[in-house]
Amino acid sequence: MTATQDSHTTDPVAEVSAEFRRRLLDGMAAAIEERGFRDSTVADVVRHARTSRRTFYEHFANKQACLIVLLQEMSSRIAHQIEAAVDGHSPLETQARQAIEAWIAASESSRALTVSWIRDLPSLGSAGRQVQRGWLDMFSALVQRLANTPELLASGVSPPSRQTAIMLVGGLRELIAVTVEDGDAISGIIDVAVDCVLAVLGPRH
Repeated sequence: MTATQDSHTTDPVAEVSAEFRRRLLDGMAAAIEERGFRDSTVADVVRHARTSRRTFYEHFANKQACLIVLLQEMSSRIAHQIEAAVDGHSPLETQARQAIEAWIAASESSRALTVSWIRDLPSLGSAGRQVQRGWLDMFSALVQRLANTPELLASGVSPPSRQTAIMLVGGLRELIAVTVEDGDAISGIIDVAVDCVLAVLGPRH
């Protein structure tokens, strides 16, 4: 077997383990949609995953650890979706709307998981706080990066400071959570969110 062939060789055991891990994470998401994180149990997760408790504990120490991995995945996925949705050559208002619509579309697709992401994560001790801080840093850096383009600089827009980016991200996150908890459509906050971004990041005269 050549070196090239060997590099493409897969490990069947690792593949099976990855498949069960994926099923368990999807099972956790389904359990949260069904009952919410606090009322969900490991039994609910394995029922949705169609596997056993033994398999669950081979991959995760407890349901909190499973949730943390699931929310880390969710954070990365939303960040990638936002960045992919924004046309960096467009005016600030267009870019702001594209970014917010992408975030809201991702949140609307899994409302219960969105609330868990915002409300349950801080209650998971130091591990949860670490993930929350990583999420906040990632999204704040994303805002700064999206606002730092030649087109926006030429129009008088300056990249926000880290503190300003944190305020924007944290405010939108809280507005999304309150809207979901109130049972309202998240799409209803798009215009006010865009107005806030323009007020904070728009050119200064």
